[in-house]
Order: sequence, then structure tokens, then C-alpha cells
Amino acid sequence: MKNVRIIAGICWAVAGLILIIILFPGLNSFSVSVSKLPFMKLNPRYTGGEVATQLISEKCTLDVRKPVFNGFLKERNSGFVQMDWHGNVPEIIKDSIDYDNDGKKDFCIKVNRTSPESALDVYNDKVKRIIISTPTSYGWAVRVGLSKE
Repeated sequence: MKNVRIIAGICWAVAGLILIIILFPGLNSFSVSVSKLPFMKLNPRYTGGEVATQLISEKCTLDVRKPVFNGFLKERNSGFVQMDWHGNVPEIIKDSIDYDNDGKKDFCIKVNRTSPESALDVYNDKVKRIIISTPTSYGWAVRVGLSKE
């Protein structure tokens, strides 16, 4: 009986190995087709969220994204809002942002692209601090921390 189990286990392992070898070349196209299914979405903590407003100027475009508070099971009390500057971004960025679209400016961001320093003037108690300010392949991105209360 012990030998039968060993032989069955070896046959199962060999069959699995052969199946993997046969399917391996097709995994790339399979993963692409699965990623295009409607329920497959990237996490907003990775992408910065959906674009809420877009401000277009002569040289660059500012995308202000929707605030992100999502967690694994429920929304968190702390989150962020991301701003992306595309195009020919100036060396010194200074923009007033209304992230919640209530008609009042919530903060003013000042970024000097030649130095690692960024400044934040806060006009809303929900705005906390700059989480990250970094160059990207398309221009510049800044995440500003928020709290729900």
C-alpha cells in the first residue's frame, strides 16, 4: 500500500510538471486577457486614484486625483490626495488646490524641482502633510496626507 501511494504521488508530480511546461508559453496571453476583465482594477493606493479635476495651462497639465482612504476591509481614517503635473513642468511649482471641489482652496503646494524641499500651506484642517514629492516619467507627482475628521 505504501508503494502505491509513492507511485501515485510521483505520477501526480510528473503530470503537474508536464502541465506547467505545456501551459507556460501561454501564460502571458492568459494574464493579459484576465487583466482586461471588468472587475480587475488596480488599487488606488498604487495608482493615486481616479482623476477628479484637470487644470490645463499652456505648458503643463495638473491632474488632481480623488482622495484615497481605502483599506483592506474598510476605509481608513487617514488617506491622501495625489497631484500629477504632466508636460513641460516649470522648475518651481506653486499651485492652490481644492481637492474636495467645495469652491474653497484647501492647501497651497510649493515644489522646487531642483531641490528635495517642498512646502505646504494648509487652509483646511483635514490636510496634514506632504507624504511624497517626486519626479516621474511624465513630470512630477505629489501626495498630500489627509484625515477624514
